[in-house]
Amino acid sequence: MKKNSLSSKGLSLSQAQSISNLCNQRAIDIAAQLNGINNVEKTLVIGENTYVETPGKPMPTNLVDLLIEKAKLHACQAFLMENIKAKDSLLKELKYKEYESDLVYPEKDKLKTFDTLPQVGEEFGWSQLTVDEYNEFLESEAYAAHIGQFIHKNGPLDTLRHELPFIKTLEWFEVEQGKKTPLTVKIHHTNEQLLGIHDVLAAMHRNYEQRVNYYKAKVKDLTTAENARIARYNADGINKANADNLVIESEFRTKYNEYISTLKEFEQKCEESRQNEISEVASLRINIDPRFQEVIDKYLSQLN
Repeated sequence: MKKNSLSSKGLSLSQAQSISNLCNQRAIDIAAQLNGINNVEKTLVIGENTYVETPGKPMPTNLVDLLIEKAKLHACQAFLMENIKAKDSLLKELKYKEYESDLVYPEKDKLKTFDTLPQVGEEFGWSQLTVDEYNEFLESEAYAAHIGQFIHKNGPLDTLRHELPFIKTLEWFEVEQGKKTPLTVKIHHTNEQLLGIHDVLAAMHRNYEQRVNYYKAKVKDLTTAENARIARYNADGINKANADNLVIESEFRTKYNEYISTLKEFEQKCEESRQNEISEVASLRINIDPRFQEVIDKYLSQLN
């Protein structure tokens, strides 16, 4: 199970869901600002009228700020949704939780068995991370993904850089047969500017991607180590069970009514315990990680 930030204080799940929705809407707005960036605006003059042939949409001057804000929003939204799902998962787990007891149904000559532990998947490795480590992973993954989408091959920045050298500084528009008028071609960027922006974003992307890869590798190492421990544990348990079964004797006989009475009492206590645990989990809230505090405060104020 992945780590969560649930505690007795913090955001209610309804607040978290509302803030998550607001984060998503703002991220969509930013994406719209970044969509359709081009290098030129093309206009033509016919008589006294000026017509726009190609609307220009230069790269925003606050591009880096927009990308960072977009990544922050997605990271915050991931944090909130992970904890919403975590609470739902805890409640579902309690609903189907099975309680073990020392009660044994009366049987004769029953040999000992050993329940082997199954091998674990990477979920185990993720569960071993601290809350802070897991939240850093969520944040780094969001930053790496959204910055990477902008600078990688066929992304907006890559397209602008490949398009720039082929832009003609003078184009003509045929007003009528045999009569042309020049199009005004205004180039927004220089190759040096685009390269500089690429270098800045690429360095940021590398840093965040390194953290993502670090945690993925750590999770794999933790999972491998746990599976090795489980293999040793299973081997020892099976060997012991086999040895015990060579000397075991039939000594099992109990009174059925006593067993049923004890079992009912146990089941009643288990159900009381389940309801108490469900009540405790139902009251849990989301304790805000400081890295998401600024975004949450911003949108929480809109809910009040």
